[in-house]
Amino acid sequence: MSLLGKAGHASAAHESGFAAHRAGVERLLASYRAIPANANVRLAKKTSNLFRARAQNTAPGLDVSGLAKVIAVDAEAKTADVAGMTTYEDLVAATLPYGLAPLVVPQLKTITLGGAVTGLGIESTSFRSGLPHESVLEMDVLTGAGEIITATPDGEHADLFHGFPNSYGTLGYSVRLKIELETVQPYVALRHVRFHDLRELESTLARIVTDKTYDGERVDYLDGVVFTADESYLTLGRQTDEPGPVSDYTGMDIYYRSIQHDSERPKRDRLSIHDYLWRWDTDWFWCSRAFGTQNPKIRRLWPKRYRRSSFYWKLIALDHKYNIGDKLEARQGNPPRERVVQDIEVPVERTADFVEWFLREIPIEPIWLCPLRLRGNDASATGRPWPLYPLQPNRTYVNVGFWSAVPTVAGQQEGKANRAIEQTVTEFDGHKSLYSDSYYGKDEFAALYGGETYTELKKRYDPDQRLLDLYSKAVQRK
Repeated sequence: MSLLGKAGHASAAHESGFAAHRAGVERLLASYRAIPANANVRLAKKTSNLFRARAQNTAPGLDVSGLAKVIAVDAEAKTADVAGMTTYEDLVAATLPYGLAPLVVPQLKTITLGGAVTGLGIESTSFRSGLPHESVLEMDVLTGAGEIITATPDGEHADLFHGFPNSYGTLGYSVRLKIELETVQPYVALRHVRFHDLRELESTLARIVTDKTYDGERVDYLDGVVFTADESYLTLGRQTDEPGPVSDYTGMDIYYRSIQHDSERPKRDRLSIHDYLWRWDTDWFWCSRAFGTQNPKIRRLWPKRYRRSSFYWKLIALDHKYNIGDKLEARQGNPPRERVVQDIEVPVERTADFVEWFLREIPIEPIWLCPLRLRGNDASATGRPWPLYPLQPNRTYVNVGFWSAVPTVAGQQEGKANRAIEQTVTEFDGHKSLYSDSYYGKDEFAALYGGETYTELKKRYDPDQRLLDLYSKAVQRK
């Protein structure tokens, strides 16, 4: 095909993508108008990556069926226009053929771009590329008032642009997002570096974030796993186009187990860029062990298409609906277990302090580590660039992720472990993501998550309170 032919084909695909998107927007607006004025507006979603209780609502939801596609990829400009309900699985599939990928690709395939922007996301590029919302150039948002507005960093709706991250759909829903992309190579070369001391891991991690190198080799991706206080790892990834064998962790081998080794020298591995981006999805990090999927006898019989986070999430949803886990515990004479499914961020210099506290107090392992720094150095007028999740510019944080359940004691306060985690994170000048159970009081919550800034945004973009407010949506109901 000639260059002219290629250009014409790309132009036609571009126009077709936007035409389909406009039709989807019209269905969205029609569904908004069909919701009774006294009912809360919500998405009509069958799936979710949230682990907190969702508000009961019998009113029809917003029709987002036409908002789940990549609209257009501009390979020359390294940008993509993406409908808000598009999963990262579909987004990556659309960009990798161009040798491009989003700057931050959250670990699970069915996380949507809109969800990662309004609810935050993180991955092993976050030490150099920040969080997903920081690569957004502009976005169209359906506000609580039923208007679709375009928000940009410095336009008329710059307040919504900066206040949208961590608003969890309480100010509106993203309809279209234009995002930056980056060039990626076909493979990722890995080094798994073992540590026997958490403080040595902390100092090494801090140096890598600053230097972007380790032992003379470039670092493009960085995360870690803590198994015990004296067995932890940093995994360092380097993009490469060098051909060679690659590992496959979608079959019998399990990625997180491949990290472990006894050598004082780093263990090396290689993955295709596609398999690297989704290395955690096959076993939902390590959570698939709860379903027996890591047992070789069961794994051989478990269909490969069901070895993915979205299927495990359906099993979790059934457990929540029918209290299967608690009933099994009761049969053995045990009390119910408390769900502890959280991601928190603490400053890098408090990482070892928090992990040591966690390993003493909360019987969960392994735990995930992922460093991050905001991309931009300029804060907004409030002193922080993203007021609803006010991390400081020019400061390194470490995300600590832990996803399991702990035994309860009869008569103890509801959410005892989660409350202790919240208190400790605040004491360490950190923040907690809001996708799971939270127990904050209203004043503390306001101080941590936007306060008056959020109140003003709510007045402007949802004056009739058609959407739940953030505290009502995020905090565990008593």
